[in-house]
Amino acid sequence: MTYKGDPVGQPMTEGDILGGSGAMFDRIAGRYDLLNRLQSFGMDQGWRRRALTSLQLKAGDQLLDLATGTADLAIMAAHRVPDLEVVGVDPSPAMLEVGRSKVERADLSPRVQLIEGDAQSLPFETDTFDGVSIAWGIRNVADRQRALREMSRVLRPGGRLAILEGGEPEGFIVGPTGRFYMHHILPQLGALLSGAQEYKYLPDAIAQFPKPSEFCGYLEQAGFTAVEHRPLTFGAARLYTGRCP
Repeated sequence: MTYKGDPVGQPMTEGDILGGSGAMFDRIAGRYDLLNRLQSFGMDQGWRRRALTSLQLKAGDQLLDLATGTADLAIMAAHRVPDLEVVGVDPSPAMLEVGRSKVERADLSPRVQLIEGDAQSLPFETDTFDGVSIAWGIRNVADRQRALREMSRVLRPGGRLAILEGGEPEGFIVGPTGRFYMHHILPQLGALLSGAQEYKYLPDAIAQFPKPSEFCGYLEQAGFTAVEHRPLTFGAARLYTGRCP
């Protein structure tokens, strides 16, 4: 990989649910994986598999996983695609420390590299990667359009983008129950299990995220083509995909 320079961090202001800093996640890194499994009833790994399938990666490709956190998606990708090279980027040093331990235990250190950085200012040359992924991280980026343009810049022509994000459940029966869980149970459960209050921001972050049609428009403005949105599990998660022309 060729780097342009040192990544640039963006500090999160107190009480702000948006920001490029990893300070919030530093405090919950040790229990992040457990929280994800419990709060999603184990469905988060299946959602990651859907995102990876949409990227259509092949042996020898290079994947950039933004907001890689504890490297769940990066590790899954390396296991699924032979000789795939993965670079995971995240602004949280504590999350990356957990991720590196997982990569080492999986014996994937030669193919999975984790670095501290910011999606709004990527330290890579143009046309570097065959795929870019970001799971539950775009909502925390202060300047999403700038980050999307960066993703488009570092993708090779024909490269694919996959963005996983949370959503408010839909449907006559599932919708009200799912929204009650998301707004009332999930924040309290996260705070209880993590010993921190950080998860209380989550429902507001999801509710304030652009509607699917609007966010697809942002992807197109950033230069992506063949943009699609797919609700997963009654809309509890959403998969956005696009291609670099």
